[in-house]
Amino acid sequence: MIKEVIVVEGRDDTVAIKRAVEADTIETGGSAIGETVLKKIAIAQERRGVIIFTDPDHAGERIRKIVAARVPGCKHAFLPEAEATKRGDIGVENASPEAIRTALSRVHSEAPGIEAAIDMEDLIHAGLIVHPQAAARRKALGELLGIGYCNGKQLYKRLSVFRISREEFAAALAELESKGV
Repeated sequence: MIKEVIVVEGRDDTVAIKRAVEADTIETGGSAIGETVLKKIAIAQERRGVIIFTDPDHAGERIRKIVAARVPGCKHAFLPEAEATKRGDIGVENASPEAIRTALSRVHSEAPGIEAAIDMEDLIHAGLIVHPQAAARRKALGELLGIGYCNGKQLYKRLSVFRISREEFAAALAELESKGV
């Protein structure tokens, strides 16, 4: 049983999580998160901890940001878009139990106020921003590090908040290069 409560978007996500692991969930009901749900998440965070596990799309990122801003200290699980897509539909509910277990095994904790190990110059040098293939490279890097896809500014923040070390960053970049991305 996973100790933390997993925050998901809807009932189908809860069903998918329960197929993969034994865990309790809180459903946000989509991107229009109400005060009642946010209060439940805050209580869960105080008592058991929370893992935010939303869809790898714009709406899922919006929910993740809202919850993380209102409930500090949450953990984050990210599912690669390719593993969450079925017949053009993107969502946790489409992922296999194995993909869900893998994402939950790579949970990242927030560490606000920590000085970044990787700076914007590193991102430019690595071709992750200001590069013709920057978006594709960020997507591949996000999957390798288990931090999801995001724009350049958000990548910089996630690398810092999730305490990605220079060594982890360099190893992921080397793997990216070996794959020709």
